[in-house]
Amino acid sequence: MSLPAPTIRTMIVDDEPLAVERLQMLCAREPRIALVGTATDGEAALRLIEGLKPDLVMLDIAMPLLDGIGVARAVGRMGLRPAVIFVTAFEGFAVEAFDLAAIDYMLKPVAHDRLTRAIDRVETALRHQSPDDAPAVSNEPAPEWADEFWVPHRSELIRIAADQIDRIEAERDYMRLHVGGHSYLLHQTISSLEERLDPQQFVRLHRSHIVRRDHIARLRHDGSGVWFAALVDTTEIRIGRTFLANARAMTGR
Repeated sequence: MSLPAPTIRTMIVDDEPLAVERLQMLCAREPRIALVGTATDGEAALRLIEGLKPDLVMLDIAMPLLDGIGVARAVGRMGLRPAVIFVTAFEGFAVEAFDLAAIDYMLKPVAHDRLTRAIDRVETALRHQSPDDAPAVSNEPAPEWADEFWVPHRSELIRIAADQIDRIEAERDYMRLHVGGHSYLLHQTISSLEERLDPQQFVRLHRSHIVRRDHIARLRHDGSGVWFAALVDTTEIRIGRTFLANARAMTGR
């Protein structure tokens, strides 16, 4: 029985020839990848991406003149939508990668099993993308509410479904997403995050707290007019005066 033909048309962009060679060797061991081109600088990468229209771009970040972040942004402005995996020696760009909707963020040197996990994610993303999907620049409205978030965690980006988030707590310039017994930091303001969340699922109860509605067990007050939300995990959150109307609306009062 013959192996299925590779389906993910892939480009490698890196200014280090040895890094390109190593990725080529790793890709050769992954039967789902069909390598269609390589580039060693950002400008050349943009020309090839426009001409070849790959499904996936494996993109270095630290490159002269136009870096990988700039390439990813320019590709978005061109109306193209290949999946992007950043492959870099630096951990500090994970938040920017998330903002650009990267599928994954791999640290060099990349091991074969790490590449396999990344390609699993790409395959899943492509499977859920209709062949007739319009390009990124389109007249079609974007979905109103976010149903997932990609958050940096160690050397990876982790997918968190919105309906798995129990509560969100502001910590200066970051939001801490509480998911079960774990928590993850996301670089975003609480107001912009609130705008992306379905108000049928989430309610803002304080300038620093957003809570999933079905994670709230009861509301109580302390006798002096201060209200608290008691959550199913026994956490209590003080309800800000500005947000008391949200709590009342939730109870139908």
